[in-house]
Amino acid sequence: MAELGSKGVTAGKIASNVQKKLTRAQEKVLQKLGKADETKDEQFEQCVQNFNKQLSEGTRLQKDLRTYLASVKAMHEASKKLTECLQEVYEPDWPGRDDTNKIAENNDLLWTDFHQKLVDQALLTMDTYLGQFPDIKSRIAKRGRKLVDYDSARHHFEALQTAKKKDETKIAKAEEELVKAQKVFEEMNVDLQEELPSLWNSRVGFYVNTFQSIAGLEENFHKEMSKLNQNLHDVLLGLDKQYSGNAFPVKAQPSDSTPAKANKSPSPPPDGSPITSPETKTVNHELEPSTLEAPGASIPKSPSQPAEAARAGAEAAGSEAAAGAEASKTEADSGSSSLPAVVVETFPAAVNGTVEGGASSERADMPPGFLFKVQAMHDYTATDTDELQLKAGDVVLVIPFENPEEQDEGWLMGVKESDWIQHKELDQCRGVFPENFTERVQ
Repeated sequence: MAELGSKGVTAGKIASNVQKKLTRAQEKVLQKLGKADETKDEQFEQCVQNFNKQLSEGTRLQKDLRTYLASVKAMHEASKKLTECLQEVYEPDWPGRDDTNKIAENNDLLWTDFHQKLVDQALLTMDTYLGQFPDIKSRIAKRGRKLVDYDSARHHFEALQTAKKKDETKIAKAEEELVKAQKVFEEMNVDLQEELPSLWNSRVGFYVNTFQSIAGLEENFHKEMSKLNQNLHDVLLGLDKQYSGNAFPVKAQPSDSTPAKANKSPSPPPDGSPITSPETKTVNHELEPSTLEAPGASIPKSPSQPAEAARAGAEAAGSEAAAGAEASKTEADSGSSSLPAVVVETFPAAVNGTVEGGASSERADMPPGFLFKVQAMHDYTATDTDELQLKAGDVVLVIPFENPEEQDEGWLMGVKESDWIQHKELDQCRGVFPENFTERVQ
């Protein structure tokens, strides 16, 4: 008996969902055709536009902040490698070795502290700020559906009142449904009318606090880093003074666009060796006959190498080159001739890391029209009979709407994977759910 009762409740829920979807679809069609008026609230629509703009800006800021943090992390690693290199090349007998090691250690700590404070004071605050948007977005979408229900109930009540043959029982019932639909809509509408402007105004203080934190952290970081760099400069200055006789002259490299200074003669070297000027150097572009031979055929002679050995080496190299050419020719000829038959074993094609045949069999177990899988990232409490109740971690099989006109922006149709495996019936299990509460997994 309990089972029958349960099935009866399920059947009633299904019937209610179907009727509600049908009524909404009809109302939307009539509104688009201009045959039914639509309740408009320009002030609320402006709030929704501001909300979407605020969400877009916040999402971009979060993305750019994560990129900035990744760059700080990469710069930390590069700085660490550079200081490690300095420690390795700093010889034990040089003055300031201990100071150099301490500077390198403080450098690493400073970078680590800078990155962690950015995470705590900017990124986590950013995540908290954006965490409030998914719930409000789903409530905005639901308000839109409840507004359609309210308009539909209002038009139905008006139609019964203006009918030639009035049925007082139907009129009373329609009026009751209208009052109920209006109450549900107005409760959601009032809450959002208060929350959306408040959320929009909060963006100013949030941006101020976020960028002030980043600027202050950067200022302190660069101030402390400047002190470390000055200390390192002083240590290396002491090393330079002790080994001043081994100074390394840094010469500027000439640019390709620098004009040749033919009228200015270079200063002679201290040892009196002759000057080699690039302007007076000539290059012989004629190739010797030996350079035109096959690779390896030209073997230069050294004063200690007999002529016969050089000649034998050249002949051997020429033979090897000829043999290689002949082998290449033979291989090419073989490619065009008939080859023995080779048995090739074929396997199912793999798509996205899975075997195609296996994917087909897996799709066969899915509900009709299966699109993809998503996983709930947050709990969602259903507030209507046509909605799915979700817990974080639930896997949902997404399917298309029977009537695309019924799909509201930000909402998907699906069935929980556990329900589908157990029942294999869509009518008992499917429902709508907010897309931003889930993440696509397949």
